[in-house]
Amino acid sequence: MTWLEKINDSADLKHFTAEELSQLAEEIRHEIISVVSENGGHLASNLGAVELTLALHFCLNIPEDNIVWDVGHQSYIHKILTGRRERIRTIRRHKGLAGFPRRDESSADAFGTGHASTAISAALGLATARDHRKLKHKVVAVVGDGALTGGLAYEGLNNAGASKRDFIVILNDNKMSISKNVGALSRHLTGIMVDQRFNKLRNEIWELTGRFKRRDRIRAMVSHIEDAVKGFFVPGIFFDRLGFRYFGPIDGHDLPLLIKTINQMLELPGPLLLHVLTVKGKGYPPAEADATKFHGIGSFDKITGKATSAKELPSYTQICGDTLVELAESNDKIVAVTAAMTSGTGLTKFAERFPDRLYDVGIAEGHASCFAAGLAAGGMRPFIVIYSTFLQRAYDQIIHDIALQKLPVVICLDRAGLVGEDGPTHHGAFDLSYLMTVPGLTIMAPRDGDELRAMLHAASGSINGPVAIRYPRSPIPYPLKAGLEELAWGKWESFSEDGETVVIACGSMVEVALRARETVKSSIDVAVVNARFIKPLDTVMLDWCASRFKNIVTIEENSVVNGLGSTIGGYLLSRNFGGSFHMFGIPDQFVTHGDRNQLLHDIGLDEDNLTDFLCTLNGLEAAGVSRLTFKKNGYRRTETVSIERRRRAVSDKE
Repeated sequence: MTWLEKINDSADLKHFTAEELSQLAEEIRHEIISVVSENGGHLASNLGAVELTLALHFCLNIPEDNIVWDVGHQSYIHKILTGRRERIRTIRRHKGLAGFPRRDESSADAFGTGHASTAISAALGLATARDHRKLKHKVVAVVGDGALTGGLAYEGLNNAGASKRDFIVILNDNKMSISKNVGALSRHLTGIMVDQRFNKLRNEIWELTGRFKRRDRIRAMVSHIEDAVKGFFVPGIFFDRLGFRYFGPIDGHDLPLLIKTINQMLELPGPLLLHVLTVKGKGYPPAEADATKFHGIGSFDKITGKATSAKELPSYTQICGDTLVELAESNDKIVAVTAAMTSGTGLTKFAERFPDRLYDVGIAEGHASCFAAGLAAGGMRPFIVIYSTFLQRAYDQIIHDIALQKLPVVICLDRAGLVGEDGPTHHGAFDLSYLMTVPGLTIMAPRDGDELRAMLHAASGSINGPVAIRYPRSPIPYPLKAGLEELAWGKWESFSEDGETVVIACGSMVEVALRARETVKSSIDVAVVNARFIKPLDTVMLDWCASRFKNIVTIEENSVVNGLGSTIGGYLLSRNFGGSFHMFGIPDQFVTHGDRNQLLHDIGLDEDNLTDFLCTLNGLEAAGVSRLTFKKNGYRRTETVSIERRRRAVSDKE
């Protein structure tokens, strides 16, 4: 039996020797590499946090004590140590473990996380609730250094330092710039500062100076001496000024030192901060050599580190990045702004070609948006490229700083819709809903790569006012055509004028609608409209649809609440539309994690579900369409299908 197989919960660690813990750390590394190579996920950050996680679970009593992870992608080891070891190979898979902490998954997950910079505020809330309830458990926030580029982290630090409440922030720093501070002197100084005898002496000196008439001046002098000593050796004076007692930096891979330091800090009062230095990808050479690539990765060969996924058509992300390079070649006013996502948003080539025109502002979406507004006000043409789910954090800046001033900022919303295995914290399910309310904002969604290129070109021109372009996390549906398509600004695109039913689709759902139309074409005629301009609506074509078709169906990869469908529905109601109206979208709930196509099927946003609905809507049982019952995904399902689709389903079954 391996050491890992002996772990059912973190209490089992208390019986391990230092040597056994070290062996366990290596076994955990091998397990994480094996799991992520099959499932994809966040590899480098977890490999860098193995010893730190083991030390925390050795010193704390989980789940009575609370750990809040920031961002949360480094919590795989935490899951292994808290009763989920046997399910770790299901991580990020449909109906398996989530890739981030979730309160509904385990009592050991004290707070759900997925967006950066939240842990300090949340941990302070947990500590405050503990004190109100007169409980005694410990609260620890583990904060990746990237999270300290977000303003929310500093708001939390400022409030927490002033609160004087007992809790610990651990800064997991994997930057190499301050690695020189790891050494005998730094370890010795940190050891002194956390030692109980030193702190007892420090407190006694403080009480003694209180008896002198000039106690304030004497105490101020003592504090300045302490600050000067620490400021000379360690970068902690900033945190001290915010009200935290700073310790470190120490080697985040030295298990005995971590355990000793954390145990001693648990005995000290007030807000404390421990600075640990770790190596992203520790123990796996490919990840150590390229931590960015292995931060979040798909399946790969664990021997070579090379991706095993089949080569696909370019992604929308890649098309966006390549097109911005093309635009910037001919327009020196074009700049790109992103929030710690240069690689993830496809801007690596842009950064290489135009290093002085790419601004990665860190995990600070609000600042990115306001900064872009300033660039636009100064005569530049900024493109903000940010994941849809993260742009939520910049809502005030979009309204107040960009739209209100009618500034020509182009917002590129990557990963709009369902993103798959990263789950509900990362699904871009709400951007249409929260952007539809912004006056003067033009919103577009391309149905393919050619349309995305055309939209980016159009938005880079003489358009006055802000523009948002949303696109999914997926490959484009078919190869790019030669040349650049013409885009009629503000106009929808129509496919066919026949039949009694029209499907108005936007973005990724246009292809779904076209495939469903093809499936039923032998039995009924269905028109499809590409609503590529979501705001403002193309009311000319919408009025035509209302006058021409008996049934209007909308489909979008966005929340059904306040999205394209509800906006169209409101317009039709104002025009006294007399036909039937139906909306397809992401339901009013948080969607779980899993394969993107599986999730789209589960919520009804795929060809099969739309085909079923179109058949039912048009009463196809009397028009050469049969009822087909077959077993799929473990349960029996009855569908109304066309003859053509019936043959395909029977063939698939066989």
